[in-house]
Amino acid sequence: MTALPLEADWDNAPGVLEGARELQLTPGDCDLPYWLEHVAGSMLRRLTDGTVTAGAAAEAARRPGPLRDALVDEFTFRTLAEEKAARALSFLVFHAPDRDCLEFFSTQLIDEARHARVFREHLVEAGLSEAEVAAAVVRTASGSGAAVLDPLEAFGLHVLRDQGDFYGGVLVLTVLVEGVLAPAAELSERKWRLLDPGAALVERGANMDEIRHLAVGSSVIRQYLTERPGERERLLGLLQEGRRLWEKLPMEEVLFRRESLFQQGIAEHGELLGDYEIWPGRRLVDTGIEERMTAAERWSRETQEARLAHMLLDGAL
Repeated sequence: MTALPLEADWDNAPGVLEGARELQLTPGDCDLPYWLEHVAGSMLRRLTDGTVTAGAAAEAARRPGPLRDALVDEFTFRTLAEEKAARALSFLVFHAPDRDCLEFFSTQLIDEARHARVFREHLVEAGLSEAEVAAAVVRTASGSGAAVLDPLEAFGLHVLRDQGDFYGGVLVLTVLVEGVLAPAAELSERKWRLLDPGAALVERGANMDEIRHLAVGSSVIRQYLTERPGERERLLGLLQEGRRLWEKLPMEEVLFRRESLFQQGIAEHGELLGDYEIWPGRRLVDTGIEERMTAAERWSRETQEARLAHMLLDGAL
């Protein structure tokens, strides 16, 4: 067995913010043997062997109330987002230009399908029945899913399915989907560490995968533009089209509602947080809705700028 790569090491892997901005990996680095040995064979096996366990949801998150409502709102949204990503990735696999890309995006498809399952399963762990989880997913699909995820999916499918644009599809998934949502997932991991440690560990596992996806997707675009610099303007135009779509989506309203529920949960269970700091020098119990949303937006912008620079698309935002 080869040495465990840093990004697949539960104890030492960087967080989303550091990894998504700095980690450099290629499809050849993360091929099928890599995934079988280091993800399925090590990272995931450690979960199932119990060395790292999500544990039962904290009692505060199990009781009916705003804290559990925030968890349900977030994890049903993540379930839907991951399912849509998995379906879209089937077209990247279909149009993959070489074996390395075929193998890497096949493993990413499995990762996203697995994420959808673990977010859903954690809600059962948090005390909801299977029927209640299913109903909650349907509600989210008709609400924030329809408002935010459906238009994003339609845009991505137009690029991937209708146009058969492999590199445009990689760009859309890397920048407009994972590049935007990953910093919010980092915030979630930090928020739930004490109130629902199991939820935080579910996020941690998914986030470890996402930094790998971001790093490899960025390297694919960088290599493509290094070889075909004339494609830069076309990809910039696609990126700008996607950004215009993002600006019309009510993601801020979705996050505000979720953070409002979480804020009510803090008011009810703040004693559980003690002096825990969500970032250095700032106690979670002292933060407000707008402060957390502003942090997530800043992290998203900084992450996208770093990845775009690596992709030779700096200045695109």
